[in-house]
Amino acid sequence: MIFDSAFLLVFLSDLVNNLGTIARSGTKEFMEAVTAGADVSMIGQFGVGFYSAYLVADKVVVTTKHNDDEQYVWESQAGGSFTVTRDTSGENLGRGTKITLFLKEDQLEYLEERRLKDLIKKHSEFISYPISLWIEKTTEKEISDDEDEEDKKDEEDKKDEEGNVEDVDEEKDKEEKKKKKIKEISHEWSLVNKQKPIWMRKPEEITKEEYGAFYKSLTNDWEEHLAVKHFSVEGQLEFKAVLFVPKRAPFDLFDTKKKQNNIKLYVRRVFIMDNCEELMPEYLSFVKGIVDSEDLPLNISREMLQQNKILKVIRKNLVKKCVELFFEIAENKEDYDKFYEAFSKNLKLGIHEDSQNKSKIAELLRYHSTKSGDELTSLKDYVTRMKEGQSDIYYITGESKKAVENSPFLEKLKKKGYEVLYMVDAIDEYAVGQLKEFEGKKLVSATKEGLKIDETEDEKKKKEELTEKFEGLCKVIKDVLGDRVEKVVVSDRVVDSPCCLVTGEYGWSANMERIMKAQALRDNSMAGYMSSKKTMEINPENPIMDELRKRADADKNDKSVKDLVLLLFETALLTSGFSLDDPNTFGSRIHRMLKLGLSIDEDTADADTDMPPLEDAADDAEEGSKMEEVD
Repeated sequence: MIFDSAFLLVFLSDLVNNLGTIARSGTKEFMEAVTAGADVSMIGQFGVGFYSAYLVADKVVVTTKHNDDEQYVWESQAGGSFTVTRDTSGENLGRGTKITLFLKEDQLEYLEERRLKDLIKKHSEFISYPISLWIEKTTEKEISDDEDEEDKKDEEDKKDEEGNVEDVDEEKDKEEKKKKKIKEISHEWSLVNKQKPIWMRKPEEITKEEYGAFYKSLTNDWEEHLAVKHFSVEGQLEFKAVLFVPKRAPFDLFDTKKKQNNIKLYVRRVFIMDNCEELMPEYLSFVKGIVDSEDLPLNISREMLQQNKILKVIRKNLVKKCVELFFEIAENKEDYDKFYEAFSKNLKLGIHEDSQNKSKIAELLRYHSTKSGDELTSLKDYVTRMKEGQSDIYYITGESKKAVENSPFLEKLKKKGYEVLYMVDAIDEYAVGQLKEFEGKKLVSATKEGLKIDETEDEKKKKEELTEKFEGLCKVIKDVLGDRVEKVVVSDRVVDSPCCLVTGEYGWSANMERIMKAQALRDNSMAGYMSSKKTMEINPENPIMDELRKRADADKNDKSVKDLVLLLFETALLTSGFSLDDPNTFGSRIHRMLKLGLSIDEDTADADTDMPPLEDAADDAEEGSKMEEVD
């Protein structure tokens, strides 16, 4: 008896200390914090989630009993007080605890069966302990109409008495019996968390169909996944994960305002949060899956997650496994074509953001090239096809494949037999700026300074002679263009075109300048020091340049030379990927050239005084014929 009394005191003490402390301090502090506008995510910081019941309930009653001891009731109305009494009138629990919530008027939705099922599915679907819900079940039961049967029997008896004997088809009679449907309502306990955690099983024991069903339940996708990676990590920390790659990219993949719902975090099968941003970098935001940690605390909050070292180790492992998964997909060309079409931008974003893994991700990139035709080629395949003695990987950036494949920048490279990659995605500009090299081979832009093409001794000697020969024209062109170009030099990259405009090795390319100008919220201050410093490269073997040199040597002040230089410069802007600052002036020059070529006299009174004339008024017909030859 003395032992029983002592045990009872301990039991009551536990009720008061555990539940009472919460009601007296934790709940009160929490409600005050919520009233003051604090974020509800602070629940996890208190260590116990019991008092969150007061978010939906005015009163909480806890009935508890241990074996053959007396049954006690703890009751509190979210104030600073509570009561503990012996329960003599309630149901006998036998052993265990029952919590009763008296819901607030505006929280009655939590009495709905569907709402409760959704909550359990979201937060406790994979808990090993069974969770059952008291549900209402409606069934339809089909019964025969007894009264109708009795009437039929009475009629048959009367006929027999009157002597009217008829054959009765018993089979037909049964079919014609009237059936009546009634609804029966019953109540029963239904197990809600039937789904077992698939990540707790061995991968070799799980079928493709099971993975597919789990992926659909996890993501609400109507299609099956493209690939899956199921693994566990053991050692200093322990966690299990299942990662899925979808077959297609969502239309709002890069919508920063959209709340992502990709990697679900569990701690020992208990759901913690829908999307743990700390687990996966932005460029892998398309990967879906779950992570179940054995080391993180159950009451972890978002604030604690950001500082948690365990999470950083998990993240590093997840990124590594994702890259491994992409290489597994690449083994099947058809699957990888689908994957790359959907998520190539993410890989290129990874090159830009993830310096630690950029060399591995670079192996996954695919591009069209001057030798790949309609197929995409990898950087690794490019290296295997490099010419003997070639030390650089050549590429060109632009708006589209069509825009770059006939670019004047490629003329010499094509003639020499070098392969050039077409980088026509806007994000390629950012990615290649971070990558810089691949397997020791430097990535060199065909549109920038620093392009070095192997030359024979004869070619070098010929270039020196042409440079000396066209030195005067280069000076004239620089004087005419002024600050529009930084310098004018003889080119070794163009073969057929008269000239091109190249940019500095470390500045913006023409394509990058176009991209930056297209930014709706761009900062114009950056353009001041990053915009392209243009160098005009002329082709000394082009007949237009040769004729221009002759005219410049004959008369440096020839106005036709000035107009042709301006026209060539504006044309080179377009063919080199730049945009015209004044397209109307360019258009007017073209129109004047057309009139001159068609021998149409222009009314000088209607001429635009701001436009430089194509030639002096004193120029004769012979001069005009020379202009036609140049054109």
